[in-house]
Amino acid sequence: MNIGTLINGKEYIGKGHAPYEVRNPYNGELVGTVEFSTEDDLLLAIETAGQVFERTMKKMPAHQRSTILRKSADLLESRGGDFAQLLCQEAGKPIRDAQGEVGRAVQVLRFASEEAKRNDGELIKMDAAVGGEGRIGFAKRVPVGVVAAITPFNFPLNLVLHKVATAIAAGCSVVLKPAEKTPLSAMKLVQLMEEAGLPAGAVNVVNGFGADLVPPLVTHPTVKKVTFTGSGQVGYKIKEMAGNRKVTLELGSNSPNIVFPDADLDTAVAGMVKGGFAFAGQACISVQRIYVHCEIYRQFLDKLVPMVTKLQVGDPILETTDVGPMITEDAAIRAEAWIQEAVSQGAKILSGGQRQGTVLQPTVLVDVAPSMKVVCQEVFAPLVTVIPFESEEEVIAAANDSDYGLQAGIFTSDINRAFRFFEALETGGVWINEISTVRQDNYPYGGVKLSGIGREGVASAIEEMTEVKFMGIKLG
Repeated sequence: MNIGTLINGKEYIGKGHAPYEVRNPYNGELVGTVEFSTEDDLLLAIETAGQVFERTMKKMPAHQRSTILRKSADLLESRGGDFAQLLCQEAGKPIRDAQGEVGRAVQVLRFASEEAKRNDGELIKMDAAVGGEGRIGFAKRVPVGVVAAITPFNFPLNLVLHKVATAIAAGCSVVLKPAEKTPLSAMKLVQLMEEAGLPAGAVNVVNGFGADLVPPLVTHPTVKKVTFTGSGQVGYKIKEMAGNRKVTLELGSNSPNIVFPDADLDTAVAGMVKGGFAFAGQACISVQRIYVHCEIYRQFLDKLVPMVTKLQVGDPILETTDVGPMITEDAAIRAEAWIQEAVSQGAKILSGGQRQGTVLQPTVLVDVAPSMKVVCQEVFAPLVTVIPFESEEEVIAAANDSDYGLQAGIFTSDINRAFRFFEALETGGVWINEISTVRQDNYPYGGVKLSGIGREGVASAIEEMTEVKFMGIKLG
């Protein structure tokens, strides 16, 4: 599969750019090539998006936008197997996880189709204010215009749709810059949406390294909104460059998950295994810090470690594989170095820790300290740390002792405790009797502190891609 730049419904390949090879992270096989976009390509993509917004998108009726999104969902569902295979090849995602991502992507499109037709305004009771008698006021939401969407490698289909589908639902146009490591599924998706009736130029795709394309993209005067998912270091640079534009940042975390003695221990352990090691831990809400009450700490480990050692590690194309490769060997080497550093500082490995190429064995660490990188930073790898605690006050302080705050998981049968932790934890979301790694596509999703700005989730993202406009009328 060979791709280039998609502008106004036409894909440009063969301009003489040096091709970038997309290779399977597991075996290094060539999956496709990408001819990176030039700055001229980018400027044309932005100009096209601006023209299509003014000419078509902001005038398109809600029912038409809804129909395009619904037809896109139907097409994606019918071709789900092909998309899952591509995700498996370009991202190294185990095929079962890839199939799950396709299913969620279909759901995002359907949510967006429904939200495109929702009521987008309110009638304001003007006579609630002194002197407001004889006046009518209403506010409606209008699309911001051109959206710059910058997406990461780890969910190359679903996270693209959280930005693209919501922008279309809102009536915006888009310039999409997918991750250079996983651009193939994004291009295939946009072309599918055009097949479903999306106007040419409503979504334009540019490919290349962020350092080359992002600065001129997010600073261009035609771009009115920037939505980015990725690392905090990059995200806050983008925010600075974006100036007074609307910005949504979905960034990193080192999610805390807390287990109390009154929890269903088997459920908690099974959840931690799934949440810590799915897609080799390469999700911003992966289970990373597991706090277990000292009364059940040993029992928890006795259940956790055997389950982790039984995980099937290897070729992501096999239905039996639980944990596949990390996205690059450099990423795996970094995680391995953090493990070795933690061990040199007193941590103990109960499972895993070994690396072969891009594959890092699922790792469980204990006897860790808050200052260790595996605890205080985002590891983004198949690694969990297990830490005992004695009191609620102690574990709340430990969980909040982080620069991040995206999601947390609490396991307890005490409803009062659940609400106490909901109020006390400094995170954008709190799950009770569920792991931090769970994300549905229909609730406000986002973080606090260095975990981001704004909210996604279909309805919330659409709101972030609109402006409120007021009209008042003085009656005669």
